[in-house]
Formats: sequence, C-alpha cells, structure tokens
Amino acid sequence: MEILTEKNVEDQNRLVIRNTVDYVKREMEGDSSGHDWWHVYRVWKTAAQIGKEEGADLFSVELASLLHDLDDYKLTGGGETDEPKRAKEWLEKQNIGQEIISRVCEIIEMMSFKGAKVDSIMKTKEGMIVQDADRLDAIGAIGIGRTFAFGGAKGREMYNPEIKPQAHTSFEQYKASQSSTVNHFYEKLLLLKDLMNTKTGKAMAEERHRFMEEFLDRFFKEWEGKL
Repeated sequence: MEILTEKNVEDQNRLVIRNTVDYVKREMEGDSSGHDWWHVYRVWKTAAQIGKEEGADLFSVELASLLHDLDDYKLTGGGETDEPKRAKEWLEKQNIGQEIISRVCEIIEMMSFKGAKVDSIMKTKEGMIVQDADRLDAIGAIGIGRTFAFGGAKGREMYNPEIKPQAHTSFEQYKASQSSTVNHFYEKLLLLKDLMNTKTGKAMAEERHRFMEEFLDRFFKEWEGKL
C-alpha cells in the first residue's frame, strides 16, 4: 500500500491541474464572446497570484478558476444558477477528495454577477479570490475589449442614448436585458470595484476602474463630436 507523503499529494495535484488545463483549453478554445480559453487562463493566473497573497488553498483556487466558465449560463443558456454539471463530472473523474469537489462546485455556483441589486456572497476565502480574479478580467482595458466582443456576439447595439441603464433587482431581469454594450458599464462593470472581496483584489481593481472611467469620458466626447 502506497504511503501518501506531502510530495506525493503535491505531485498528484499538479497532474490534476495539468489535465484540467488541457481539458478546459479543448472545450473553450476559439470562443469569440470574450469567454474563451485565454479569459480562463488570465483568471487562473490572477487567482493564483491573489491566493498566494491571501494565504488560500491554491489547489481549490486553481481548479475553480480553470472550471468556472464551463457551465456559465451566458454560454450554455442555463437556468437560475450555474449548476456546475460538467465541472463536477470532470472533477469526479480525478483522484481527489469529495470535500475539494464540493468546495470547487460551490465556488462555481456563486461566481456570476446577477444584477446591481442582487446579492452574490461567497462563503470561503478561496471563492472570494476566484470571484475577484474573474471580476478583474471584466474591467480595465481587457474588460473593455471583452465587453464589446460579448455585445457583438449577442447582436447588441454598441450604444443607444435613448435606452437608459437599469439597476436590475433580480437575476432573471438581469439575464433578460438586451441593453446596449455601453449601458453594461453602468449596469455591471463600474460596480465591480466596490464588490471586490480581498485586499489584493481591491488594490488591483482601482487602476482598472479609473481606466474605464477615462474610456467612457472620451467615448461620450467623441459621440458628440467634441474630439
């Protein structure tokens, strides 16, 4: 009978991460809505960095980061929650404990922003870290690019001054919205800075938030022919 040492466990965990990277890359490569493999890659790397700063269980953080979009309702057309069926099936094929599987699946279910007036509170430090990393990729320069990519993929207007932003009071209302891409900044992206969970995430969000404000200021000046 093999005696599990700390090194054995670390080697096994690294193998699971490598296999998960390969799996998610195959499943998500080529997406044009801003939810492709490279989005997952950035969230994975950012979450790992925040996790080190915050002293979290990095194995859970990495797994949840890598698998967080497999069952995303925006990509699958799912229901009220992002029930992580595909993520759970993958994890159950790996040689890891049920406690970690449950922890990772709980993080994934709670990941998504569900509306300006809808609470989505993570219960664990690991969940807070992964959520922060995902939200950081939704703001700043990359966030701006992803927002317009998603709007184009969904056939939404870039901007329509006759349609005003809304503060959605339910997840169903938020999901059903067909508002313009620029409105999405006010309905979600500009709210994320103040929704960061960790000290590290809050610090990283500040500059990205300022960049979006500068972008919008210039956007509206150009819209009116002032620049």
